[in-house]
Amino acid sequence: MSNNISSISHFLLLPLAHTRQLQLLHFCLFLGISLAALLANGLIISAVACGHHLHTPMFFFLLNLALTDLGCICTTVPKAMHNSLWDTRNISYTGCATQVFFFVFFLSAEYFLLTIMCYDRYVSICKPLHYGTLLGSRACAHMAAAAWASGFLNALLHTVNTFSLLLCHGNALGQFFCEIPQILKVSCSHSYLRKFGASAFTISLALGCFLFIVFSYVQIFRAVLRIPSEQGQHKAFSTCLPHLAVVSLFVSTGISANLKPPSISSPTLDLALSFLYSVVPPALNPLIYSLRNQELKAAVWTLMTGCFQKH
Repeated sequence: MSNNISSISHFLLLPLAHTRQLQLLHFCLFLGISLAALLANGLIISAVACGHHLHTPMFFFLLNLALTDLGCICTTVPKAMHNSLWDTRNISYTGCATQVFFFVFFLSAEYFLLTIMCYDRYVSICKPLHYGTLLGSRACAHMAAAAWASGFLNALLHTVNTFSLLLCHGNALGQFFCEIPQILKVSCSHSYLRKFGASAFTISLALGCFLFIVFSYVQIFRAVLRIPSEQGQHKAFSTCLPHLAVVSLFVSTGISANLKPPSISSPTLDLALSFLYSVVPPALNPLIYSLRNQELKAAVWTLMTGCFQKH
């Protein structure tokens, strides 16, 4: 293959299985997970949008988080389902670039939103008297817009940077979706600044957000432990636990997939870890939030019973 980007018209994704039965099993697994994620996130979005008593900063950011979860699932899973069902590995060059852009966009926006949600919990517990001032409707809209815009710019940077590299080591990717590290492996560009500059920028940004989350939770726990009543402590902790669980799931799966030592790398392990960070969090996040939040559970239940009564 020549060192010309245009010579690559498509990429070959990693097949999830080599036997027809297993391919159909993977299709059913992906279908089940994606339907569950669509239903759960859709219910949260509808409940928050329709329930006027849920028009608070915490639920506004949760609605945005559910949108990013839906985006993540819809970016990677449909193509994997199509390939499993029709026993193919192909994804077009344009399709691959589109998948990279939207996956990085939704993943970045989700991480920035989780950071903002941490700030919401910090203000709620550590500065309750200033909550209405610091997190007014306009401030919340600006913060959510900043998270989406930052995700968009980060995705644009990575997509342009990745797909402007020369690709000459074949077109087979060792992943079930178009993932930047896998595309970099087939690149023959020797410009290390181009290849790793964008990654260094994103890692610095992600580390900054992570340190902010850790610092905020240190302050939150110190404030909670100063609450005299045990009931008050429990109530304060219960509003933080779902967010902390979602952040832990997001960060731990992301780190294990992207920062594991090359010595323990294998196609099966890479596939399992990428599945963990790209598919599992968007499917589990609604469950984590709704299990601990009585208001949200009640709103979802009201929405579901209302729909059934209409039919």
